Amino acid sequence: MIFAVAGSGKTTRLIDELDLERRVLLITYTENNFVHLRLRVLQKFGYMPPNIVVCTYFRFLHNFCYRPLLQMRLDSRGMNFRLPPAQTSRLALTHDARYLDASRRLYHNRLAKLLEVKGCLPAILARIERYFDRVFVDEVQDFGGHDFNLLSRLWGANTDMLLVGDFFQHTFDTSRDGSVNRALHDDFDAYERRFAAHGITVDRQSLRASRRCSKTVCDFIRERLCIDMHAHEERASDLSIVAEASVTKELYRNPAIVKLFYSGHSRYRCFSNNWGASKGMDHFRDVCVVLGNDAWARLSAGGLQDLPPQTRNKLYVACSRARGNLFLVREQYLREFRVLAS
Repeated sequence: MIFAVAGSGKTTRLIDELDLERRVLLITYTENNFVHLRLRVLQKFGYMPPNIVVCTYFRFLHNFCYRPLLQMRLDSRGMNFRLPPAQTSRLALTHDARYLDASRRLYHNRLAKLLEVKGCLPAILARIERYFDRVFVDEVQDFGGHDFNLLSRLWGANTDMLLVGDFFQHTFDTSRDGSVNRALHDDFDAYERRFAAHGITVDRQSLRASRRCSKTVCDFIRERLCIDMHAHEERASDLSIVAEASVTKELYRNPAIVKLFYSGHSRYRCFSNNWGASKGMDHFRDVCVVLGNDAWARLSAGGLQDLPPQTRNKLYVACSRARGNLFLVREQYLREFRVLAS
């Protein structure tokens, strides 16, 4: 298990491990990262080698694990990515209605549990060992709920396994189901111990330096967000905390600089995205991070590290998109550009 920081070369490490001989399953969570990983495989080999399978987690879960073992028995009709009604939590673990909606679609957050309850885990391990020599899992930090439990069972397969993730880029969960692993991401050291308890070797060192971000940006993240991020080289850039409304508006109008908002970026007609949704994006040069009133007040008071964990993680993601300069501005000065919902 390699704990990495943003821009440290996680994808490069995974791609470097690929060859044309060993059969590899490469699993990731987000569609952004799936597209990025597949592109990197194509760049390395010029085509998609038949011995390499890149897929999203839920495609692996449904198509590789579920369909060959339970599809015919349960006659399901795809997946439902909405949370199940609260009353289904009171059903017995063996009751099919706990896992299937009225249209017989599988609740995504309970599919891993369904496979466990139906006794499918030995067969899943056997299938992995039959079809693959190595299993790589990227974005491990986003596995939650029953999905993390399933992942921990997969470590028992007789294959090489390489896990990569950035604990502080945990901005989304694959799924949640009540209190299952609710506190999984509350503490980094406790999270690390979950892996060590399964005999997984933990590496905090090899990918602790960012090749994307300048020393200036890394120092800001380490000092202001209290995330242990270092730069691979002594490269400086500009980091500007912009307090002037006129300069903020000038940055907004600059089409070469992406504006990253906490949420609701589509309400602004500019080159933009949301903090959390920018994860996996590696093509920005200069970045303008837009702060709401609370985050701006904390920045001014030196308390950004005390933001709620999910908010701090999303801000870390946003700041670490910058290959060049980083600007922090107040959303208050951009209200006039916001488009009201119709």
